[in-house]
Amino acid sequence: MYNKGLYNDWVPKPIQLLLIVLLLAVVMPIGGVYTGNISSLVSGTGAMTEYFMWANYATTIGMGACMPVVIRIKMRFKVRDKLVLLLVLLGLLSYINSTTLQPMIFVFSALLIGFMKMMVTIELFLPLMVMIGNRGIFYGAFYTFVLVMNQVAVYYSAEFALLYNWQQYYVFTAVLCFILALIHWIFMHNKYFALKVPLHYIDWLSILLFISTFMFSAYVYAFGRQQDWLNSKNIINASIAAFVSFALLSIRQLTLKRPYLSFKIFTKSNVQNGLFMLFWLGMFLGTASLQNTFAVGVLGYDQLTNAKLSMMMIPGIMVAGVIAIFWFKKEKPLKMYIFSGFAGMIGYAIIMYFSMVLEFNYDNWYLPMFLKGYGMCSLFISVWFYTLDKLEMDEMLAAIGLVLVWRTFLAVGIFSTLYSWLQYRFQVTAIGDLAVYMDGMTVTPQNVIANMKAIQLNAILVATKKIFGFIILIGFGVLLYVVTHHFGAKRFQYFKFIRVLGGKSVIARRRLRERKRLLEEIKDAAGPAM
Repeated sequence: MYNKGLYNDWVPKPIQLLLIVLLLAVVMPIGGVYTGNISSLVSGTGAMTEYFMWANYATTIGMGACMPVVIRIKMRFKVRDKLVLLLVLLGLLSYINSTTLQPMIFVFSALLIGFMKMMVTIELFLPLMVMIGNRGIFYGAFYTFVLVMNQVAVYYSAEFALLYNWQQYYVFTAVLCFILALIHWIFMHNKYFALKVPLHYIDWLSILLFISTFMFSAYVYAFGRQQDWLNSKNIINASIAAFVSFALLSIRQLTLKRPYLSFKIFTKSNVQNGLFMLFWLGMFLGTASLQNTFAVGVLGYDQLTNAKLSMMMIPGIMVAGVIAIFWFKKEKPLKMYIFSGFAGMIGYAIIMYFSMVLEFNYDNWYLPMFLKGYGMCSLFISVWFYTLDKLEMDEMLAAIGLVLVWRTFLAVGIFSTLYSWLQYRFQVTAIGDLAVYMDGMTVTPQNVIANMKAIQLNAILVATKKIFGFIILIGFGVLLYVVTHHFGAKRFQYFKFIRVLGGKSVIARRRLRERKRLLEEIKDAAGPAM
């Protein structure tokens, strides 16, 4: 009656693995909008860029909202019925996006796509974790594959928009989802994963409050600069609504017998320090807005050329993934791997700091993008592993939605918003500093208009360089924190000869090895058992 796999028993194992990889390759990059074709969406729909930034945040919020209930939904329905329906719905939402010109439809479809995408993804997590066994090695392989596919999706969404139009990539994605739905209707078994559980224990009001909290926050991040922050009633009202929604969400969790979210894990040391490192990871990932301004606004790249920069990160991502697999296989401490990730990000920032010139060559992008890809992938793997390490399965699922939103939305959104504000302020200051040359001596009044573009571009370069300088300084502080942090290791240990004198050294080591092996077996089996 129950089957913890995905496919019928007559399907060969290599074919099963191939189908899982195909499903990952299509579902993981799917979203309401793609960063590679946002400019095409803006020109094609006539809507403001901020709507599509909001939709981009909405995908992550939908994934975070689904995470606490995803196991219960998984156990409620038969695998084939649920997965085929989800693939059809994802295809329909992509098709709707290809036919609409209303930006709010993109926002709501992105939210639904994120919610449903997480339901599909959890079906792939558990079989892959059982196949691989080691959780660290699984993270190394999984995040490498997903991040590579995301960069490929960014590039091809821009290429489709250039060669055809922005609608065609959504149609292409919809067709892929429908084809996968048909394939999985044939090969998947029609059984439950485990004991059937009811859905009425899910608190849908908490889900709505979760979505409300972060969607209002995303509105502030997306539209803050366009509406001049607190000078706008809409921004003030959205901020108040986000605060009130989060307060109601928190209060409701204290009154429920089966709370939607759990805040208990945030008292653990590894979770607190992991969130701290994810916050500073957001500082480096937020530099994507600075990079786009430099590449498109200053160097004059078109969208396809700018999207090719994402493809340059793939070698660094793959190197980080390979190192992670060997690192976890050898069971080495995480400290130096995390250190190398932040060092790669700082190396990227240093190169960009010294590259803020109008004569920047396209070939000079290879090294900084390699370092950025390496840093991003290594930190996604290692910090995520460290944050969720030593957590029980029920605790982790009850709070992982908040951690996911913190990593991918809140931290990145805070710094992206901060950079846009600082860049504007620093540009004003830079233009004021450059005005000293417009005194009729260095630049005559007749030549001011002719040189206005150069003056504006230099102001952008000065502002961007100043921001990268601050990032570098803070980054070295983060490196110092990583070097001094214990990462779960014992701070004080007795010398070996004292334990030998006690006659317990060999026995103690053997017991520790047996206990560690038992805990790993329990952790690896926890997912399938749930």
